[in-house]
Amino acid sequence: MSIEAAFAVPHPPLIIPEVGRGNESQVEKTIRAYERAADIIAAAAPETIIISSPHSVMYSDYFHISPGNKASGSFSGFGAASVRFDEEYDDELVRAVEKAAESCGIPAGTLGEKDPSLDHGTMVPLYFIRRRYSGGKIVRVGLSGLPFTEHYRLGQVIRGAVNSLGRRAVFVASGDLSHRLRDYGPYGFAPEGPEYDRRIMDVLGRGAFGELFDFSEAFCDKAGECGHRSFVIMAGAMDGIAVKAEALSHEDVTGVGYGVCTFFPESEDRERRFLDVYLGKRKAELEVKKAHSDPYVRLAVSSLESYILGRKRIQVPEGLPTEMYSTRAGAFVSIHKHGQLRGCIGTIAPTQDSVAEEIIENAISASTKDPRFEPITPDELQWLEVNVDVLGEPEEIDSPEMLDVKRYGVIVTSGNKRGLLLPDLDGVDSVEQQIDIARRKGGIGAHEKIQLRRFEVVRH
Repeated sequence: MSIEAAFAVPHPPLIIPEVGRGNESQVEKTIRAYERAADIIAAAAPETIIISSPHSVMYSDYFHISPGNKASGSFSGFGAASVRFDEEYDDELVRAVEKAAESCGIPAGTLGEKDPSLDHGTMVPLYFIRRRYSGGKIVRVGLSGLPFTEHYRLGQVIRGAVNSLGRRAVFVASGDLSHRLRDYGPYGFAPEGPEYDRRIMDVLGRGAFGELFDFSEAFCDKAGECGHRSFVIMAGAMDGIAVKAEALSHEDVTGVGYGVCTFFPESEDRERRFLDVYLGKRKAELEVKKAHSDPYVRLAVSSLESYILGRKRIQVPEGLPTEMYSTRAGAFVSIHKHGQLRGCIGTIAPTQDSVAEEIIENAISASTKDPRFEPITPDELQWLEVNVDVLGEPEEIDSPEMLDVKRYGVIVTSGNKRGLLLPDLDGVDSVEQQIDIARRKGGIGAHEKIQLRRFEVVRH
């Protein structure tokens, strides 16, 4: 047996009558679609219901899968304590997923549980399912801050574990869409909000799971979505399988997008191995970019590759532009992998005799000594994207009005504490946001008196 069907569903507590107290009528289309999805699940009579939830335990670098034999929860936090759930976990399947994830190098397991209670991202789907079907154990899977590629791989592992045990299962990807669709919504309006909902409903409605990788992290953040990673795990669980997809409903009347979609596996389809396709395309793009990179970036890449592969610091090579030997300047080396920051360290002022030496040292530090990340390993080298920022001389400014997030970086100082943020970064759209991030990086409190300096960079 395998995964019989998959579903993308929202989780607004409002939709529960005991919570909404009549206001649930605002999302009647979503309720009807949810009931149809629940009917499908009841007809499938699964042994296991796998639910990925954005509101389960979430770590930046680890997928938490809820441990134990059972769990309970209620909507008491939403004023409806009478609506409660007592669920059994499929602990055998959890152990199989945990073992398979470890063998694949995916950081996933049952460690780090903070609250064993069921979360509303899990309970809202269960509310509709349990009204139609009382059988089947559950598996509750949390999301992580890891790249979309790792979420897809976790879905592949889950499907493999289901197959190995011969389970008859369904996969429920719980997740709301954008929270920024209306001015009166919980997070206000952003133009990325409606665009996200339009795109995601189109992608899911066509079952075009490979296009889930085309949503950038910055775009998803601006849209204020909470379900994208959940949908990517589900997609991974259907990897290599042709699906019949249907979008049952979409509503945005509360300022938050609610979409319900169904997916039925049909047959194996090698062309739908979307992670392989994405990685192949991404590798080709990076090879072209690397071949066309300038001497600053090539020097940084050579430095970090030499150190990671053989713990050797390279010497300044011949044949570089003259200014790389003669100029002294601070420099930052930034490393990204699959669209996410993997390391960034630099110097505000020069510490070496030339900018070339500055780059060599900072490339090593960014790849192996950034305290936010584990050191980069040799198998990651093919997926890295490297940028070098050479800093101009910082200058003191009197007010934030003298900043421009696209043109200037900022240095925020308070006593001995100092935080820096480079210019023109994805997701940093205002001077206030730029200063706030730099404050936090420097451990500077919101009410501490600060001094500001700005600087320009040449980005390579």
